[in-house]
Amino acid sequence: MTPSEPAGPNATPPTSPTSETPPSPARPVRTATLAGIAREAGVSAPTVSKVLNGRADVAPATRARVEGLLRAHGYRRRRSEATRSPLIDLIFHELESSWALEVIRGVENVAREEGLSVVLSESAGRLTPGRTWADQVAARRPHGVILVLSGLDESQRALLTSRSIPFVVMDPAGDPGDDVPSIGATNWHGGLAATRHLIELGHRRIAALSGPARMMCSRARVDGYRAALETAGLPYDPGLIRAGNFHHDAGYRLGLDVLRRPDRPTAVFAGNDLQALGLYEAARELGLRIPEDLSVVGFDDLPVARWVGPPLTTVRQPLREMAEAAARLVLDLARGDGATAATRVELATSLVVRSSTGAPPA
Repeated sequence: MTPSEPAGPNATPPTSPTSETPPSPARPVRTATLAGIAREAGVSAPTVSKVLNGRADVAPATRARVEGLLRAHGYRRRRSEATRSPLIDLIFHELESSWALEVIRGVENVAREEGLSVVLSESAGRLTPGRTWADQVAARRPHGVILVLSGLDESQRALLTSRSIPFVVMDPAGDPGDDVPSIGATNWHGGLAATRHLIELGHRRIAALSGPARMMCSRARVDGYRAALETAGLPYDPGLIRAGNFHHDAGYRLGLDVLRRPDRPTAVFAGNDLQALGLYEAARELGLRIPEDLSVVGFDDLPVARWVGPPLTTVRQPLREMAEAAARLVLDLARGDGATAATRVELATSLVVRSSTGAPPA
């Protein structure tokens, strides 16, 4: 029957476009608006806004309920809604050496160019900052966050993500995940280059001092050390490995331990320059001369490395350049300039040969 033909008594009424196919089951729709989250939480929209802005005048139970819904619905504040403060948040797991100062200078260089200030925090040795820190960051609404040798737990990541506050990890302590942008250095190659240098000088018993085993950079440097030994056909002796922290006292304590062995090593690759300086003191205490009796290689190339006696052979880690790259990356993320969350950047390390290494004693 065409549209011009009259409908008979038994004619089937024309179907509408919506009646031709049974409707598919309704899919659950996530509430992704502030008003919708407020309704579901049983609070007002201004209360949700207070939570988003990190305001303190919200009851803890209410805050927890709203935060849970923000995470469940994957709520992200639109960039147009997020008024950013002219700040970059920089957090360290600890602030006790010139290593941190080099990083601060790198971030400051970029912040100054952009007319921004830097907020400095420390997590007192913890690899994940406390919850109050994340709330304070949310309240400050910085352009971004740089975490050094640190990371975020899931709730902290969700909190910053919901506020459209980007974050970048520099020298991550653990695996940050494929979706977290990070800046690092070629630690494995640095460990390889340091140990290969000692092997080429003629050393065959080479010890290694390491930082905390939980840190990726520590493990990578020791892996590079092992690779150099294996490539040269030298045996790997676990008894020549010592793990501690990245401070002078660890270098001194671990150095005394390994140098008091009856079959002591003729060379030591230290996990960083501070450990190497502690090792210097251990060698002096035991009456060993550097490099006549013991060769030492450090890692980082801190400014002090060239002024100690003898000047320290070390692996240069471009700390200031790494910090600058982290700052530029987090600002690109804040502006939406094409940077992606899957970004992983590794800057090259290089061996700097000075006077702390030489041929082994006869």
